[in-house]
Amino acid sequence: MTIQDLAVLSIKATVEKFAMKIAVIGTGYVGLSNAVLLAQKHEVKAVDIIQDKVDKINNKISPIEDREIEDFLKNKTLDLSATTDLRAAVMDARYVFIATPTDYDPQTNYFNTSSVDAVLEQVSKINPNALIVIKSTIPVGYTASKVANGFPNLVFVPEFLREGKALYDNLYPSRIVVGEKSQRAQELANLLTDCAFKKQIPVLFTDSTEAEAIKLFSNTYLATRVAFFNELDSYGLAKGLNSKDIIEGVTLDPRIGHFYCNPSFGYGGYCLPKDTKQLLANFKDVPENMIRAVVEANRTRKDFITQLILDKKPKAVGVYRLIMKSGSDNFRASAIQGIMKRLDKQGIKLYLYEPKLSKSEFYSAEVISDLKHFKEKSDVIICNRWDKALDDVKQKVFTRDLFHID
Repeated sequence: MTIQDLAVLSIKATVEKFAMKIAVIGTGYVGLSNAVLLAQKHEVKAVDIIQDKVDKINNKISPIEDREIEDFLKNKTLDLSATTDLRAAVMDARYVFIATPTDYDPQTNYFNTSSVDAVLEQVSKINPNALIVIKSTIPVGYTASKVANGFPNLVFVPEFLREGKALYDNLYPSRIVVGEKSQRAQELANLLTDCAFKKQIPVLFTDSTEAEAIKLFSNTYLATRVAFFNELDSYGLAKGLNSKDIIEGVTLDPRIGHFYCNPSFGYGGYCLPKDTKQLLANFKDVPENMIRAVVEANRTRKDFITQLILDKKPKAVGVYRLIMKSGSDNFRASAIQGIMKRLDKQGIKLYLYEPKLSKSEFYSAEVISDLKHFKEKSDVIICNRWDKALDDVKQKVFTRDLFHID
């Protein structure tokens, strides 16, 4: 055996020595991107209740649309397996990441954390020594409450990713926020930064409730920016002005910048509408005007867009894709669904083209899988983001995608 061979074996042994067992519960954008990130250097077991998603991951196929995740699963060396067996996955894990879906009902001010609660209970019984890292969006004060009620091995680390670029945003994170100030918090931050490609990542250590507030205020700021440019566009449309020119002129100011400024039917995706409403609920004992305005602005924008569509006097409106942005297959709480509901209330016949749907009906819209047939049946076609597949029916299309960027 040569000196070079011995060196390789030594390096391999060192890597294996520091490789840890990690479980990630939930394989949506947050869970799967974290699982792939960590599986570059550690033994990761991803857990999901849906067998089809588990099978795809084990066959190196991404169950979600994300270019980097697809590439890493197919072409990179990862120590990653998926299972439906939570017990087997967490039994020997040093870290357990929870990335299960949560939901907020603004009508009742009820934040449904039942999926996180259930996993937390199970993991604590199976492996009480594991450090549980919550990646799911949770209400302000949740972590502190759980720690005070018998779950000391719990840390909240907010996620700041974009749908369709989830792994990229974990490989090159803008920042990492850890909701604890301790040695184990530092070790957790090191784990995440060590697996990222970006160097010199800003890391903030704070208390858990502050970390939860950071997530809500960050998303609300983004929603505020989207709402601002949407209202600018509404002004342009109402006054017969060129919204694109106004936006370009405004964003030439380097303090404002030409990003996150492309008009849409409303801010959407799952996090922004939910987090703005939840933050507003947290302001019930605090003087405020702006947060409420951000929430109301999204409703007003959808009402305005709907009226513009109705003014075209269509008998049938075709909805081209439910997604919020290109490169994503997630349409949970997308803004265009709000337009659909409003049109349906006005008695407009709706057709939907959404390749990601297997059902024949969505809300009250008839799902059409043949794009040519969809175009023929629709008097007006609405899309949140332009697609070159619509080039041949430009005269039918209504969109506010002025810059063809997300």
